Amino acid sequence: MLKSGFPAYTTSVGWLGYSDEKLRALCQEAVAGGWSHVKMKVGQSLEDDRRRAAIVREVIGPQRKLMMDANQVWNVDEAVANLKSLAEFDPYWIEEPTSPDDVLGHATIARAIAPIPVATGEHCQNRVIFKQLFQARAIGFCQLDCCRLGGLNEVLAVLLMAAKFGIPVCPHAGGVGLCEYEQHVSLFDYIAVSGSLENRVLEYVEHLHEHFVDPVIVRNGRYVAPQRPGWSITMRPESLREFEFPAGAAWKRSA
Repeated sequence: MLKSGFPAYTTSVGWLGYSDEKLRALCQEAVAGGWSHVKMKVGQSLEDDRRRAAIVREVIGPQRKLMMDANQVWNVDEAVANLKSLAEFDPYWIEEPTSPDDVLGHATIARAIAPIPVATGEHCQNRVIFKQLFQARAIGFCQLDCCRLGGLNEVLAVLLMAAKFGIPVCPHAGGVGLCEYEQHVSLFDYIAVSGSLENRVLEYVEHLHEHFVDPVIVRNGRYVAPQRPGWSITMRPESLREFEFPAGAAWKRSA
């Protein structure tokens, strides 16, 4: 890990609302920056999803991985139908295809769209939901969120269960400070639990790291192992003063 770092994927190229031109440019930047995995959002309309997926796949080529994230917008039947249409773009996974609480719905989707794996977990609040997802063979990737789960012990329980069921853990890191948090989870999983990097990749979003004393470092599409102790999420005092609600200067300016 100290030599090579932990493999990452970028979520920053494919947000909904980007023009086709911006989408293409961001994908080109990702390729030039050494990213081997990129993620795009889907779910506004199948026509838009197909057009945008074609752009991403054209730019990144067939050898790089393309993830898709629906953010829960589909019901089960819609997820199955839409993924069968999007399958030609070779998605590495479909993330949150339906309600995060619908364990059996995820299982139905997973069976219907195989071999495309289902990924979810950022909204799962405890180890029991993950146990059910694993037992039902409903997911191919575990995307635990250490700010959603109830503390480090709950995180460790999910890591151990994922290892038992052979499900790779690819934590959700799409929020303020979550990249800083989750790098430790992935490193611990590799070093002390799974011992494998197969199908393991950690999300990275590029915004708001400047507010942290010990921000993540990503080089060539990989997390650089942190050197300081702790969770890496101590915020800069000036950022806390600026954004404290409701007294911070940022809120006063927006009033």
